[in-house]
Amino acid sequence: MTARSSLTIVLAAGEGTRMRSSLPKVLHPIAHQSLLTHVLAAAPKGTGTSLAVVIGPDHQPVADEAKRIRPDALTFVQHERLGTAHAVLAARDAIARGVDDLLIAFGDTPLISAETFARLRAPLAKGAAIAALGFRAADPTGYGRFIVEGDRLVAIREQADASPKERKIDLCNAGVMAIDGRRALAILDKIGNANAKGEYYLTDAVGIISEQGWDAVVIETSEDEVRGINTKAQLAEAESVMQARLRKAAMEAGVTLIAPETVYLAADTVFGKDVTIEPFVVIGPGVSIGDGTVIHSFSHIVQTTLGKNVSIGPYARLRPGTSLGDGARIGNFVETKAATLEAGVKVNHLSYIGDATIGANSNIGAGTITCNYDGFRKHKTIIGQGAFVGTNSSLVAPVTIGNGAYIGSGSVITRDVPDDAMALERSPQTIREGGAARYREMKTRGREPGKKPEK
Repeated sequence: MTARSSLTIVLAAGEGTRMRSSLPKVLHPIAHQSLLTHVLAAAPKGTGTSLAVVIGPDHQPVADEAKRIRPDALTFVQHERLGTAHAVLAARDAIARGVDDLLIAFGDTPLISAETFARLRAPLAKGAAIAALGFRAADPTGYGRFIVEGDRLVAIREQADASPKERKIDLCNAGVMAIDGRRALAILDKIGNANAKGEYYLTDAVGIISEQGWDAVVIETSEDEVRGINTKAQLAEAESVMQARLRKAAMEAGVTLIAPETVYLAADTVFGKDVTIEPFVVIGPGVSIGDGTVIHSFSHIVQTTLGKNVSIGPYARLRPGTSLGDGARIGNFVETKAATLEAGVKVNHLSYIGDATIGANSNIGAGTITCNYDGFRKHKTIIGQGAFVGTNSSLVAPVTIGNGAYIGSGSVITRDVPDDAMALERSPQTIREGGAARYREMKTRGREPGKKPEK
């Protein structure tokens, strides 16, 4: 087998007009990452590999996303939509480098794997001119069909050009293809537009190399892996497949998912050992979960770092910038944002902690709010180690609560509290003997017995 070290990837990022969206098709997300991100994560990378992304006019956001993922990406614009071969040739300058392999991929196939890309390139090292990716379709209608003689692929027939017999073939074209890089440009330049749509079909490359006596082969994969996304319904189907993959991978890594089908994960979620996730949990991007942590039902977590043996929820919302130390507890109906809670901190009920740092082993009582926004700017609340904040307290930032300090329930704290001090801010309680009876008599005076008060 000949070593193949250099590679050019041409990735076509179609417009996807049937998405009915102002967002370019390949920027739609599944598992909280764009379709383009998923494809580029699977695509080969490293020394000797270059990436050319073909976009439509006015699709600069697609180029920006490609650059974010792969800073080395080159962008080419396809000004007219005249078929797949026309799209690939928009990157002529990249193809003309004459690398060992040319890999043609599409930005709307987010379920494709790195292993499949590697399998697709392997026949080129054995002398094949083209390796085309195919799948057995449950319903082949609309797909190009692979015409195979023995072990050789001799043609790919588009639905519109296929004979009745050819339309019965279930081995279909996924569109992804690897071509011998040193022959690629000569092959692509011979593709014409003599077909039902008057377009330049990449699939015609197979017939061209057959005429030259060169070999083309088929690499098969599952239908799920090469799902293309053209509609919101197909986007939802791909999301379902991706979530099933992510759940399976998490459980194989030792995560306990009590009701897997109800848990939604992000593609970049990082799990420690012995993590338990209860039903109806949503984990967004940028979440890392430490060993032994339990996430209770109906919690929503995004861009958060959880230490070891943390307890979250139920009904908790952890927003971006949250970091919880080992053994911290976030209870029901608690919301955090841009907050660092050190080891052993407890915020068990009905609280909002935003733009705050809370020292180890502090206790935050029910109904506590860090008042971080004055209508113009955000401000910081700092709570020291071992502090106790009583229920229904409002901490008006910027404010610092010292180590071991105690805040009485119902207080509105606007000034710093020193270490080990007690702060209590309440209006004096007054009791008026018989006041309740007098109030009721006043409100019901003159009203007929049994008549309900006016609303």
